[in-house]
Amino acid sequence: MASLVLSSLGSSYIDEISSSNNEPSWLKDYRKNSFSIYREMPPEVSPLYNKYTDANKMDPDQVSFSLGSDNTVPDFVKERMREIADNISIVQLGTNIHQINLPSELKSKGLVVCTIQDAIKNHASTIKKSLELADPKKDKYIALNNAFFNSGFFIYIPRSLVLEKPIHLISSLSLDGTSTISRNIVVADDNSKATIVQELYAPNNTKQQAYLELLDVNVGQNAEVDMVTLQAMDQNAINFSTRTGRISRDGRMNWYLGLFGALLSRYKVENYLNGTGANANDTEVVFGNKNQSFDLTSNLIHQAQSTTGRVLEKSVLKDTSKSLFKGMIRIEENAHHAEAYLAGHSILLDKGAKSDSIPGLEIFTNDVKATHSASVAQLDEEQMFYLASRCLDKADAQRIIVEGFLEPLSRKMSYQIRAWVSYLIDCKWMGRDLTIKTDEQLKAILEVEEVRYRETDIFESHYKYR
Repeated sequence: MASLVLSSLGSSYIDEISSSNNEPSWLKDYRKNSFSIYREMPPEVSPLYNKYTDANKMDPDQVSFSLGSDNTVPDFVKERMREIADNISIVQLGTNIHQINLPSELKSKGLVVCTIQDAIKNHASTIKKSLELADPKKDKYIALNNAFFNSGFFIYIPRSLVLEKPIHLISSLSLDGTSTISRNIVVADDNSKATIVQELYAPNNTKQQAYLELLDVNVGQNAEVDMVTLQAMDQNAINFSTRTGRISRDGRMNWYLGLFGALLSRYKVENYLNGTGANANDTEVVFGNKNQSFDLTSNLIHQAQSTTGRVLEKSVLKDTSKSLFKGMIRIEENAHHAEAYLAGHSILLDKGAKSDSIPGLEIFTNDVKATHSASVAQLDEEQMFYLASRCLDKADAQRIIVEGFLEPLSRKMSYQIRAWVSYLIDCKWMGRDLTIKTDEQLKAILEVEEVRYRETDIFESHYKYR
């Protein structure tokens, strides 16, 4: 199939997408309206952030798109597919949803896992509502996704269904160099609970290849969703992701991001706490080296009373890598008794590394608790000297300091997530391929993480009943 680079995408490509998928007329109009907005918008809307952004690292004359892409399964994906064969899973290769595994007993209970194209046909009202909530005027890349998404998935967790095992999403860019624009939607109905683990990969390619994602998660009343993303893409790849959580009364949305790969990662997470008692947590770990760039935004929008939001981002940066963390706590007029905390902290392991943090507050009512913090620091020379006096070389000393820096984040994660993050950090530190696989090293990390805080848990249980 013919491919087009990003700089030459036009309305005729929208016609091709709509025709090939036999889409309804309202969706075609939606795409074209978004495209007209995309053409007029700058890469960064805010003049405050504009001077910091690295969005121009994505070369519009290299990143190419096609209606179809190579469906060959890369070797590293084959191994991972074997490991998760018994789990609910989606395997996305380029623009193709290669495989969906949904056990019959869960399908009979109402669990839906399907492609976005199937969802448009079979769950039209739900998909249309979700698409209409994605305002293209807020961000150039929201508009781009609205106009040209050519892949994606839909997950619906029915009322009161609690999934004991996670849903695994394996997404890899195709071997032919084609990029992917993915629209992903998750709906968790009232009193449901699910964990979704997303792994992002990209093959080694001489030209830029992009995975551009728009992810919308709707959390019903008293429902809970854990969304884990482990980004381990090749360092020639580009990864843009805009994520929105809409949380109803007493709902809980937990984001866990581990960002390790790609030349440029641009992540924007927005949580709308729409119901009384809604709770949102966003925990982000970044480990950059060489000339990697990470552009992160996390916003908490409190629209109801007694809501709680927490954002904690930590970056570890080597060589000439850089990170930018932007965040905003916005507490609306009716959101009395809201509590919010937002923090971005970075540690620089080399003089060429750079980090900027820009947290903010917008508060339109009283009787709330809201605070933010930010810090950027180099390695403490006294700590390095102390560890050297204990016969540790520079590399081992750095790793121990980094582990201590990240340790407070670990307490917010399950032992399984901690193990995956630690494994990918070790892989990157040692220069190995960034791929999750259950080898002896991961098993050893799992054994440690499973009992890591057991003593604390026992003490807290004992203290509770004194």
